[in-house]
Amino acid sequence: MQAPVIERSVLTIAGSDSCGGAGIQADLNTFAAFGVYGASVITAVTARNTLATQAVEPVSDRMIVEQMESVLEDLPICAIKTGILPSVAGIAILGDLLEQQDPLIPMVVDPVVIEPKGKELTGEIALEAIRNHLFPLATVITPNREEAEVLTGMPIKDMDDMKAAAEELLKGGSHAVFLKGGRFGGQEITDILLTPDGLETYTHRAFEGRFHGTGCALSSAVAAGLAMEKPLPEAVRDAVDYVQVCLENSRAPVKGRLGLLGHLPRD
Repeated sequence: MQAPVIERSVLTIAGSDSCGGAGIQADLNTFAAFGVYGASVITAVTARNTLATQAVEPVSDRMIVEQMESVLEDLPICAIKTGILPSVAGIAILGDLLEQQDPLIPMVVDPVVIEPKGKELTGEIALEAIRNHLFPLATVITPNREEAEVLTGMPIKDMDDMKAAAEELLKGGSHAVFLKGGRFGGQEITDILLTPDGLETYTHRAFEGRFHGTGCALSSAVAAGLAMEKPLPEAVRDAVDYVQVCLENSRAPVKGRLGLLGHLPRD
């Protein structure tokens, strides 16, 4: 079988997930499925399974910078995706580094929150730092409902609240907002993409149960699409469709535990 020619590279800046379902591992699986090359900057090492995060060890700010500089001086990066960023100081340093890059490189910022055994790793203070230093550089941010509530201080109880929160985030300096998780009863979920040009909605099936790594896969798929120079609404649509296929292929390794996404090459 002839291997496909990979012409584009995407950089993920995120934490390592020891069970492989989220973080760097999910990002690289997603990039491979889309046919783009994945490079990585690891920001934290986690002891994690599908049920919970048991321990987190952040990578030093110096090492994050060294990884970034090593990758960026060599590889032609076509898109960047950020995930868990455990240090407020590191977020500011990362923002300075990214601001020096070609402004045409698209960037997806996923404002991730992890709480290992009740100890908050990325909470309101870090989310505020992400908003101040990374949102203005992002092509699109990809919060879920809970993250959007923290970022805006607005409860999200229905689709009108979803739209109002997205508008608030857009006014706060983001270039586009992809707000995920609009399920308010029923068998469907509606995600929304808000840009200065208007609002688009993406309605899809709601899978019952809980799944590990959907947010990482979704934001990474958007980054892969942007690396291939797709318009943002198309990149988001392809990402939503990809995660739906992954959910259909999901598998629970042991009865009673959360499902892991089934990452597969795309046709």
